[in-house]
Amino acid sequence: MALPLSDVRVLEMGTFITGPAAGMMLADLGATVIKVEQPVTGDPFRSFRGKLYAPHFQTWNRNKRSVTLDTRTADDRAALDKLIAESDVFIQNFRPGVAKKLGVDAERLQGINPKLVYCSISGFGSSGPDRDRPAFDTVAQAASGFLRLLLNPSRPRVVGPAIADAMTGFYAAQGVLAALYERQTTGRGRLVETSMFEAMCHFNLDDFTHLRADDQLMGPYSRPHVSQSYVFQCSDGAWLALHMSSPPKFWANLALAVDRPDMLAQPEFASREARIANYEAIVDYLAPLFATRPRADWCARLTELEVPNAAVATSEEVLASPQAQALELEITAPGPFGPFRTIRSPLSFDGERSLVVTAPPLLGADNAAILGRSDPA
Repeated sequence: MALPLSDVRVLEMGTFITGPAAGMMLADLGATVIKVEQPVTGDPFRSFRGKLYAPHFQTWNRNKRSVTLDTRTADDRAALDKLIAESDVFIQNFRPGVAKKLGVDAERLQGINPKLVYCSISGFGSSGPDRDRPAFDTVAQAASGFLRLLLNPSRPRVVGPAIADAMTGFYAAQGVLAALYERQTTGRGRLVETSMFEAMCHFNLDDFTHLRADDQLMGPYSRPHVSQSYVFQCSDGAWLALHMSSPPKFWANLALAVDRPDMLAQPEFASREARIANYEAIVDYLAPLFATRPRADWCARLTELEVPNAAVATSEEVLASPQAQALELEITAPGPFGPFRTIRSPLSFDGERSLVVTAPPLLGADNAAILGRSDPA
């Protein structure tokens, strides 16, 4: 297996998604990630139907080990300090000020281990008037300007996936990797900080660039119109997506696919600018055509003619697809309550994929091995 971080040791005091996502990204690359949790309850994301092994928890905590420590007690703080002295990275996503109360602030831990890369993730950053505001995924999506680009203006809805949580964790992992690389030269760690607000503003960069470069305030339809992206329902009720972009050949081939060879002679189809200006009219023209045949027929025909398309797939359809199976996207490992199935890391190194995964740990599963304790979690 390609495990480029196999010599890196990470302590993660992460809860919910942002911290655990950062830890998992490093674990997927081979780092030894020890999840430090509160006794009895552990990460709040664990709780589910009477067990401490929720699907949400499983999503972000594979390839990790678990120990339980309450750093407010002297013995447990001493046990943590011993781990800190032997670790490369520490990750926490507490609200500002909480880490110091728990005795795990950067100043104290880097005093123990000056080589430690300390990663702090917050909602709105470590300074400013919103510093102490509670932040969750929806809050960060909305505060960064991102949410308004995805919702239906006539009936606003929250976006389903926890994009802000996940992206913040991914940015944090990127910062940790940069600090580890620098440490090879300096021999010293860094305090790496990011917040959900900052991460989502950066993820929403296109919106801010259009504002400053072209005085254009983007809306939910700006990107679909410019990229000439469409979603149509087929005769079997299934949905199909098209991304027509700029090359004229996409449109010429689409005209052939829908058996309307003269379609591009109509004014609204005549040029890219015309198609953008007449986006809704084009939807009205094409929608009835796609409603005449089942999605599988359309996908086959469009693919044959090299028109960029994809089924709007369910997770089951994705995993059953020949492409997902060819890429070995789904991997399996024994789990405490049956097989653990997940999606492998998307990265390959020298053509080699990591296909081995460890199921998320039970609370305190590694107390004995790591802490030398046999006490219950």
